[in-house]
Amino acid sequence: MASATVSRTRTMTSKQPFARRIVIAIVLLTVLVSGAFSLSIVAVVHFIEQRLISEEMHRELNGVLHEDLKNGRPPRLDAWTRFYASNLPEYAIPERYVGLDEGFTELVDNDQAVYAYAQEINGVRYVLVQDQDEFEAHERVLFDVVLAGFILTVLGAWALGRVMAGRVMAPVSRLAQQVRHRDQLLPTAPPLAPEYPDDEVGQLASAFDGTLGQLRHSLERERLFTSDVSHELRTPLMVIATSCELLQQAHLEPRQREQLQRIERASGEMRELVQTFLQLARGSVDEADFTATASLAQVAEQQSRHWAELMREKGLEYECIAEGPDDGRYSPTLLGTVMANLLRNALHYTNRGQVRLFLEAGGFRVEDSGAGIAQEQHESIFLPFVRGTLARGEGMGLGLSLVKRICTHQGWNITVHNLSPTGSCFRVRFTQRS
Repeated sequence: MASATVSRTRTMTSKQPFARRIVIAIVLLTVLVSGAFSLSIVAVVHFIEQRLISEEMHRELNGVLHEDLKNGRPPRLDAWTRFYASNLPEYAIPERYVGLDEGFTELVDNDQAVYAYAQEINGVRYVLVQDQDEFEAHERVLFDVVLAGFILTVLGAWALGRVMAGRVMAPVSRLAQQVRHRDQLLPTAPPLAPEYPDDEVGQLASAFDGTLGQLRHSLERERLFTSDVSHELRTPLMVIATSCELLQQAHLEPRQREQLQRIERASGEMRELVQTFLQLARGSVDEADFTATASLAQVAEQQSRHWAELMREKGLEYECIAEGPDDGRYSPTLLGTVMANLLRNALHYTNRGQVRLFLEAGGFRVEDSGAGIAQEQHESIFLPFVRGTLARGEGMGLGLSLVKRICTHQGWNITVHNLSPTGSCFRVRFTQRS
C-alpha cells in the first residue's frame, strides 16, 4: 500500500511542468533550511534561557544565604523575586513549591509563568521564585519575528523561484518553439545549435539538429521515391488504358469484350489507387485530386458489382442492404478504397456463409460470418504489417492500415467488434469535415 502511494506521488510529480518543478524544489529547499534555522533559534533560546537564568538564580540564592541571612538581614531581592526556606517560619515554603526538584524549574503558578530554583543544604531546603512575565513577553516577540521571517523567506523563495524558473526555462521554451515550427523541416532551415551557448541547452539543440537533419534526408528520399513511383507506374498504366481503347475497336467475342472491360476497369482503379498511395505517402491529400462527387450508395453499387461476383465464385452469399438514407458526398477514390479493403478482408477471412454491406445514415458497416478477430488484436489490426492469427491471401497487412489512415485524414471513425456466434463487423462512421 505504501509503495503504491509513493508510486502515485512520483507519477504526479513527474507530470508537473518543469518550471513548476524548479519552483517546488527551491521552495522545499528553503523550507528545509529556513525551518531548520528557525528551530535552531528556538532551541538555542530555550537552552540559553535555562543556563543563564539558572546561574543567575543560583548566584542570587547564594547571596541571600551567605550575605543577608548570615548577617541577620532580610533577603535583598527585587519586586519580582521571592525567597522561601524550610527552617524559617516567616519564609515558609508554599505547598506548591515543596516537591520541586533541585535546580532550575520553569512552571506556571496561578496562570503566571515563573522560574523556580531549589537547593537543599544540610537538610534545609531553600527555594527562590522569580516572575518571568517580562522575559516571556520578549521571548514571544522573538518567536513571532522568527515565524514571520520563516514565512517571508518561503514567500521570497517562491517569488525568486518563479523568476529563476522563467529565466532557466526561457531558452528551453524557445528551442521547443523552434523545433515545433514546420519550417525546421525545410532543407533551407538554419541549424539551431549556433544560437545557443555551449551548455546543456546547446547540446540539446545540437542533438535536435542531428535528428532534424536525418528527418530531412528521409523526407527527401521519400519525395524522390514517390516521384519515381508516380512516373514509373503511371506510364505502364497509361499503356494498358490506351491498349484497351484500341482493342475496344476490334471485333471481339462477348466473353473477350467482358474480360477487356474488366481489364479497363481494373486499370482505372489502379490509377486512382496509385494516386491515393502517393498522396498519403506525402502526408497530405490534395483535395483537388479527391473531390467529393459520389454518394455512399453510388460507391457501394460500384464496389458491389466488383466484389459480389468474387464472393459468389467462392460460394459466399453477398448482400448490400440500405438501412438509412445518407445525403453526404464523398471522394469515390477514398471511400471506394476504404470499402474495397473491408470487403476484400471479409472475402479472405470467410470460408462459408455470407458477407453483408449495410448502408447507414452517416456511415456503413461490413459484416461477415468468418472466424472473427481476437479481442486483443482489435487495436493492433490497424497497424502496418500486422495480420490476424488466421492470415489469408498474399497481403502484407497494409490494407487495414491504409483504411485507418484514410479515415483519420477524413475525420471518419472506424471500429471493429466480433459477431455472435462467429464473424466480425467493421463499422465506419462519417464526420463531415469543416
